[in-house]
Amino acid sequence: MMKMILNTNLNDTARLHALQPTDAEDIFRAIDSQRDYLGKWLPFVEFTRSVEDSVQFVTEALELPEDKKEHLFAIRVNDSFAGLIGFKDTDRMNRKTEIGYWLCEPYQGKGIMTAAVKALCDFAFQELNMNRIQIKCAVGNEPSKRIPRRLGFTFEGIERDGELLTGGIYTDIEVYSLLKLDAAPQ
Repeated sequence: MMKMILNTNLNDTARLHALQPTDAEDIFRAIDSQRDYLGKWLPFVEFTRSVEDSVQFVTEALELPEDKKEHLFAIRVNDSFAGLIGFKDTDRMNRKTEIGYWLCEPYQGKGIMTAAVKALCDFAFQELNMNRIQIKCAVGNEPSKRIPRRLGFTFEGIERDGELLTGGIYTDIEVYSLLKLDAAPQ
């Protein structure tokens, strides 16, 4: 059985909690109220048209078989929904995973996502015994790219046309990685 972290305080006001069915409505409201802002870099925004779409996303994520389940977390600031973060495309055999994240605009620039990514890196290395974590960011998405850079990830290169954005436009993706030995205390 996979270990789970249920609640992690990121600072005095922000915390992570494991994704739960009750988060679906908040997820939809956040996406629906910031379509232009979030939709610039997040292709799923275009396809999230109703609360039912978010309910389906959460339900499918929570009902995956244990060996396929990913750790996904809501980010809350003063109990208000602020964003999502989690692992994706985890390869347990090779002990590697990717972290994906998004944060509502009013909460950006406060160190919340950097703290959340750091908490997931610690969890991945210490509890899940991962060896490699990667983060992929669209070439033009400067706020997103600052996070892996700030946390000591290594820039590996560009994945050409790595993601299909809203409107059928491909974007190049910057790939960053952090290895367990990179994160080990010196």
